[in-house]
Amino acid sequence: MNRAKVDEEEYWNSSKFKAFTFDDDDDELSQLKESKRAVNSLRDFVDDDDDDDLERVSWTGEPVGSISWSIKETAGNSGLNHEGREQLKSRNSFSSYAQLPKPTSTYSLSNFFRALSDTPAKSYAPELGRPKGEFRDYSNDWSPSDTVRRLRKGKVCSLERFRSLQDKLQLLEEAVSMHDGNVITAVLIFLKRTLSKEVLFRELEVRQVALRHLIHFLKEIGDQKLLLDLFRFLDRTEELALSYYREHLSIQDPEKRKEFLKTCIGLPFSAEDSAHIQDHYTLLERQIIIEANDRHLESAGQTEIFRKHPRKASILNMPLVTTLFYSCFYHYTEPEGTFSSPVNLKKTFKIPDKQYVLTALAARAKLRAWHDVDALFTTKNWLGYTKKRAPIGFHRVVEILHKNSAPVQILQEYVNLVEDVDTKLNLATKFKCHDVVIETCRDLKDRQQLLAYRSKVDKGSAEEEKIDAILSSTQIRWKN
Repeated sequence: MNRAKVDEEEYWNSSKFKAFTFDDDDDELSQLKESKRAVNSLRDFVDDDDDDDLERVSWTGEPVGSISWSIKETAGNSGLNHEGREQLKSRNSFSSYAQLPKPTSTYSLSNFFRALSDTPAKSYAPELGRPKGEFRDYSNDWSPSDTVRRLRKGKVCSLERFRSLQDKLQLLEEAVSMHDGNVITAVLIFLKRTLSKEVLFRELEVRQVALRHLIHFLKEIGDQKLLLDLFRFLDRTEELALSYYREHLSIQDPEKRKEFLKTCIGLPFSAEDSAHIQDHYTLLERQIIIEANDRHLESAGQTEIFRKHPRKASILNMPLVTTLFYSCFYHYTEPEGTFSSPVNLKKTFKIPDKQYVLTALAARAKLRAWHDVDALFTTKNWLGYTKKRAPIGFHRVVEILHKNSAPVQILQEYVNLVEDVDTKLNLATKFKCHDVVIETCRDLKDRQQLLAYRSKVDKGSAEEEKIDAILSSTQIRWKN
């Protein structure tokens, strides 16, 4: 016996699969067991019964029921060639799945078996024969309810057989009654393609659920023209104006966008939206002017602020708050009459005091312009006395100053201005404003808290000496 023969015998003796022999008495039983296993593993892909526990996968490899799947399957079925339709018509002369036309796919067998291995396994009893009635799933005479049922289960079916308006509307009503958004969308795509705009809009006007789905779908795919036609037909003027206004997002050139926004000003918006459109146009107009001027100053290299802090990005199409920060950073001292002045922006766009102070503080603290920060909160009364006032609360001022690495002396000044004692102590402890903690504990006559804080300062430091002097004082009547 040669070497090849020996290897072959060893393979069959060691393999989990048995070689075929005429002596096997239970060969038919073995084949039946293997058939059961094969049926059970493939059952999830051919079963027609409802099984919500499994995620069904189409031949395109996408989860069944998604909008993209519905679009592709609807388009694919509507494009069956003549040869494919003839094969479907003649399928009654066959009795097995093998003779059915196979769906085309760009996926390889490896992808198919990968999907097969990812599908949760379930055990089913094998079906040795299926009722002929179940082959009706592959026929072409489904009712609207049957078609919607198949779409919901993620099965392939063509909508082209519904040609009359009555059948199409019945199909839509069945889809709506099923309460499945993907099915409704798939039917609406079919109606959008096969009905004129006038007929489609007229029928959807009295079917509000389907109408809302179509509006949402058109917004998602960006079909702005059909959406405008729909709002115009429905006489929904405000939505029509807002939909038209959204087109500015697709205009990249600043000058062209500005001119487009100018045409939007006269559209029938609500009072609040009209003010927003006007502000948007005015802001972009200002940004164009500021951008051109600052680009020139930066390239000339003669302005100190642009030399020390080169611009990182263009100001065009930035939000109002970003524009205000930019203006406070680069143009803080400019007179109110210039477009780039922060005060001019505040008055033009009616920016609240809190927002203005918060933005200006962040910009000037980033530049470490502590004199400007001090002036921002200093006010004079009618007698000429100065007082510090912060519409945003001094606790927020302290946090912003610390974030921008303000000196301890400046931090202590603003921590002392916090009115709530507990908040003041917490901030002073957090940011190591020792003098504030020591003096606050002394004023509260809290000996225990002062003793506890003594352990947190450096040994032999001026703060420790100050605490010892206060603790040894006989003039303080301690509470504890």
